[in-house]
Amino acid sequence: MIHSKRSFKLLASVLVSIVIYALPVPNGLSEQAWHLFAIFLGTITLVMTGVFAMGAASLMGLTAALLCRLMSFQEAFSGFTSPITWLILSAFFISFGLVHTGLGRRIALWFVARFGKNILGLAYGIGITELLLAPGTPSSTARTGGIIYPVVDSIARSFNSLPHSKSAAKIGSYLILCLFNFSVVSSAMFMTAMAANPFAARLAQSNNIEVSWGSWALYALVPGIINLLLIPIILLKLVPPEIRDTSDAVNNAKQELETLGAMKSPERLMALGFVLLMLLWVLGPLIKLDAVVAALLGLSFLLIMNVVKWEQLLKLHSAFETFIWFGALLALAEGLTKSGFTSWFGELVAFHMGGLPMLLGVSLLVLVYFYAHYFFASCTAHVGALFSPFLMGAIALGALPLPTALALLYASSLFGSLTHYGIGPAPILFGAGYVTLGAWWRIGFLMSIATLIIWGISAPLWWAFLGVF
Repeated sequence: MIHSKRSFKLLASVLVSIVIYALPVPNGLSEQAWHLFAIFLGTITLVMTGVFAMGAASLMGLTAALLCRLMSFQEAFSGFTSPITWLILSAFFISFGLVHTGLGRRIALWFVARFGKNILGLAYGIGITELLLAPGTPSSTARTGGIIYPVVDSIARSFNSLPHSKSAAKIGSYLILCLFNFSVVSSAMFMTAMAANPFAARLAQSNNIEVSWGSWALYALVPGIINLLLIPIILLKLVPPEIRDTSDAVNNAKQELETLGAMKSPERLMALGFVLLMLLWVLGPLIKLDAVVAALLGLSFLLIMNVVKWEQLLKLHSAFETFIWFGALLALAEGLTKSGFTSWFGELVAFHMGGLPMLLGVSLLVLVYFYAHYFFASCTAHVGALFSPFLMGAIALGALPLPTALALLYASSLFGSLTHYGIGPAPILFGAGYVTLGAWWRIGFLMSIATLIIWGISAPLWWAFLGVF
């Protein structure tokens, strides 16, 4: 039965490409662009169905494009020479240091001990930890699921709030949902906080819209902080915990910190390297240092100081898996842009919305882009399929390129809050058993409305202050 289901998904993915490939080429589009789109759509379908790992599926799509002579070898593998691809790989290696040295866990426990006297303080301690770790951990799954979730789970259990039981409502459900929404927002605030972000930034760049690491963080600063501040308050109304006094969590965290003892040399070196890396990323535009060079410098520092070993990094299959699928999907997506498909699709969307006022038309495009994530199990697949066409469509309607790109860039992380499968940490946190499926979807939808209102009001005001408009 398992094999028949897998075979059906594989056949469906291949048929998607074959059917689109065989259809007549639409007016205004080259044959190369249409056939490349057919392969790209089949690749995205293969990724979404999960028949193969994302890296394998992406390489198959790239191979198909080469066999059909729609791309040259240099074009097909251009994604693997992109600075953004190497930035992600370097950041994965650096994030390993946070876990390996124990610094990430120490930071999480420190914030719990410092802020956890009541339920809101505890939630904000979790949120600050997410925000602090986000710039240096391009895998939200590793950051949220690997570093912070175990701490949150132990806190819930210390209050006898257990998964898969009514006791989850005591405090576990609230903390898990806070952590999940913190993760989604912090992922949106930094280019290196989630693997899909650099991908989206590179697609924006291919459409002549430059967003650096520093400018990404700056434009997200105010709406992101407001969003983070409001998450625990909103969830306090949506999923009110039975326990409000969490002073016991403070004691438990202090005990664990005492057990850990003073910071060891690897932790201190990791902290120094992390701070230096953040400074280089922030000051990069001023000192003319690319973000990828800064990341490689940070990684070199950790290797030289023996904080991490190369042999350990070679075992990080998730890092190399991301490197493969990112480079392959990036090449295919850029191939669509160069062939004229994305501009054609954007103009088509703009034509059908041509009778609408510009602001209304662009707002509808952003909303469709956001809620289309119900149909995606991967932020990266969503970005690869829809980012460029929707960006070009909005620009064709008369929207300003930079603010439109920013809206789509941040939405490309924020829509991850909708479902239990839409972003990396979601399956881990939902699978923990503290929140039922119905509650997860209901709260996800309500939080999405709150998020869109918060960003829809604060972001334009902040960007106007910064002179974007």
